[in-house]
Amino acid sequence: MRKCITFIGLAIVFLLCSSHELFLKSTSYFLEENRAVELFLFNGTFDQSENAIAIDRIVDARIIGPKFELLPANSAYRLEETSTFLNFTTESAGTYVAGVSTLPRTIDLDAKAFNDYLDHEGLKGTLNERKREGTLKDDATEIYSKHVKAILQVGDLMTDDYKTVLGYPIEFLPIDNPYSKKAGEPIRFQLLLEGKPLAGQTVHYSTSVPGKDAHDSEKSSITDNNGIVTIIPSQSGNWYVATIYMEKSDEEGVDYESNWATLTFGLK
Repeated sequence: MRKCITFIGLAIVFLLCSSHELFLKSTSYFLEENRAVELFLFNGTFDQSENAIAIDRIVDARIIGPKFELLPANSAYRLEETSTFLNFTTESAGTYVAGVSTLPRTIDLDAKAFNDYLDHEGLKGTLNERKREGTLKDDATEIYSKHVKAILQVGDLMTDDYKTVLGYPIEFLPIDNPYSKKAGEPIRFQLLLEGKPLAGQTVHYSTSVPGKDAHDSEKSSITDNNGIVTIIPSQSGNWYVATIYMEKSDEEGVDYESNWATLTFGLK
């Protein structure tokens, strides 16, 4: 009986750690000028949020467009069941960027659950390091934070505001305007870590497919020496790119620190 309980517990921990990505989304990424809009945070997978993000965990939220910058007040948010909503009003036409960062949280993981999580998320560097150091059987304490962005097209005019660097610990910076692209055309993103290109990093990307979770349809690519990853969306719809960067922590009582990044956009 004890073994059964242990197995179930590990499975739950694994699911929580592997699937709780954070996405900043919109019902439509194609918006009208001077209209009220509601963005929302999904904490789980791209298609299903498992719990809302408390407002006091949100830091450095920004929405930027042509001659427009909003730092949302707490009153702009609302929590409803499993999602956190952010309200704002668009202004003039352009390609906007919206972003949210979260305060760090700490989690303790069983050795097997942690190793499975590393393997599942493509964190081969950390997994191989544990193999080399003979620490695969060691439990791990991880501190993590999440940094998410959405690119929104307001009206028909395309602008370069989507290229604004928000200064998060890790973030995706579109090189190409996604709204100038169609299905089957390549879109490039640069991955920045502390403002510098991050090479050799695994990036996942996918879209919502009816009757199937986007996570199950993920594809992966690796950033080049300039931190650039190129994806080729296969169809119209809402898409995301995602990554997790992990390194050893110098903080007492913490073994690893991870920073999660996602970016979402629409494609006609």
